[in-house]
Amino acid sequence: AKLKSFAAKIIQLLKEWTETFPYDFQDEKSMKELKEIAHRITQCDEENGTVKKIISQMTQNLLMALSARSQYQEIREKFRQPVTDKGTILKTKPQSTQKDILSVCCDPLILAQQLTYIELERVSNIYPEDLMQIVSHMDSLDNHKCRGDTTKTYTLEAYDNWFNCLSMLVATEICRVVKKKQRTRMVEFFIDVARECFNIGNFNSMMAII
Repeated sequence: AKLKSFAAKIIQLLKEWTETFPYDFQDEKSMKELKEIAHRITQCDEENGTVKKIISQMTQNLLMALSARSQYQEIREKFRQPVTDKGTILKTKPQSTQKDILSVCCDPLILAQQLTYIELERVSNIYPEDLMQIVSHMDSLDNHKCRGDTTKTYTLEAYDNWFNCLSMLVATEICRVVKKKQRTRMVEFFIDVARECFNIGNFNSMMAII
């Protein structure tokens, strides 16, 4: 009875650990240790197999989380391209094919909603361990130590880059318009977009536009 009670507490600990900090189990050594602990726990409840089902589900969820994060980082890596040639591309494109944002989406509410979808996609990929890595990195800098075991994640960097990209997009769309009347209209449009972002609760996009 004591073993079953202890096993239930260990399962709860492992469940919360794997859900909150899945990256702790990305290397083979830690995953092997997790499987060994799980195997020993299942031996405490071989009669009805409830523990085995819980452990199996926990392991499956962990592998799915690791796979999803790995795929996300691979996609982010593909987009981490140098931007040195973008100015040249813009100059070589005919003026008629260069669409401004109003020709793509002239409704401030729809644009604000689309920006919010992007914000939520970025935020959903940020985990507590990403914040912990920054804290541990700052501690290592303060103590003049090098943490070679820290795995770099790009979720916070991607979120920060998105803020900068949105700010640059707004500035570019306004500055590329030659006539003052059209430029005024563009500024008013982005003010309306920022207002709609505020109404939705998307303060990050609102601040980027401002």
